[in-house]
Amino acid sequence: MGDKEKMEDKSITTKKAPVKTEAKKAPVKTEAKKAPVKTEAKKIVRTVTGKVVSNKMDKTITVLVERKVKHPLYGKYINKSNKFHAHDEKNEINEGDVVQITEHKPISKSKSWVVTKVVTKGQG
Repeated sequence: MGDKEKMEDKSITTKKAPVKTEAKKAPVKTEAKKAPVKTEAKKIVRTVTGKVVSNKMDKTITVLVERKVKHPLYGKYINKSNKFHAHDEKNEINEGDVVQITEHKPISKSKSWVVTKVVTKGQG
């Protein structure tokens, strides 16, 4: 047999793939759309505790907040600190007091915290 004869034999023996028929789909039931239920998102309130380092401004104190952070590579704990300006409505808080402050809407350019309570009074 030559090459041409083999090719002719293959063309004769190949079968056609059966034609796929689509299955009948069940009718889709439509339901009445319900109004979306409104859920109240809980607002995350940030509160921190720190030591008052300055009360020289009118109705404003500066609070030093310290925290310990573990170094990612060496594992040593490092003291990190931030200073926040907080609103003191009655001008009653003195330097050295430990206070708790809560985040609030901005009161001025640098002041967006409010004193919520005095944890301990400073000496003097």
